[in-house]
Amino acid sequence: MKLPCYQVAAFAANPFHGNPAGVCPLERWLPDATLQRIAANNNLSETAFTVPRGDDFELRWFTPTVEMDLCGHATLGAAFVLFSERGARGNEIRFHSPSGLLTVSREGDLLTLNFPSRPATPCAAPDALIRGLGAQPKEVLRSRDFLAVFAREEEVRVLQPDFAALATLDCTGVIATAPGEDCDFVSRFFAPQSGVNEDPVTGSAHCTLIPFWAARLGKTKMFARQISQRGGELHCELVGDRVRIGGQAVLYLRGEIEIEDVA
Repeated sequence: MKLPCYQVAAFAANPFHGNPAGVCPLERWLPDATLQRIAANNNLSETAFTVPRGDDFELRWFTPTVEMDLCGHATLGAAFVLFSERGARGNEIRFHSPSGLLTVSREGDLLTLNFPSRPATPCAAPDALIRGLGAQPKEVLRSRDFLAVFAREEEVRVLQPDFAALATLDCTGVIATAPGEDCDFVSRFFAPQSGVNEDPVTGSAHCTLIPFWAARLGKTKMFARQISQRGGELHCELVGDRVRIGGQAVLYLRGEIEIEDVA
């Protein structure tokens, strides 16, 4: 069995920046174990799998070790592949996912995700969070992920996490954020619990970051940077209980995966 496979750099216009996403368009679902093995072999932070559903698509995401409930950069990558490589028509793709209906709209070279907002609420900071970050944030909140807020961009930039300590936390990941020097806010995302020590650019984390910073900055449209080693840029907007997350994407490779046929 030969399966098409692409690698796309999401939230960047350069294939050596942004977050590399694997994208495998399928005609039918393969067994979960096979999807997980493919994602593990790709060894990217996430691999997205799509299957046609009428004029829409079903969408799932896997890290090298687990299936995720929501992933931004691999959704952006999947939409990019469907538009540019697989002949999808129109300027919007509808995905049916574990997090409900998600859409991606196209305007020029900008692709914009429409995702659910996930506001965070204040909480006590677990010892493992402080130990794992190696720094004391000025406040801590939680939604799906812990949100550690710092006063300055440089504090986030110089973090050297203890991933073993962060892996003991009962959460999907940890977001570190601060006001940006040349943008509205910056972030980094650590998810050793999910098989990804540091994710280069994390769309799903912005489901929490956007409502937080919209309230703090008093604006609904913002420009953000994820300041990982690869780096990425995100155009953000809060729209009621939804967030819009826009970015560019660029193809890095196209090829085929060859595996034994599976029922």
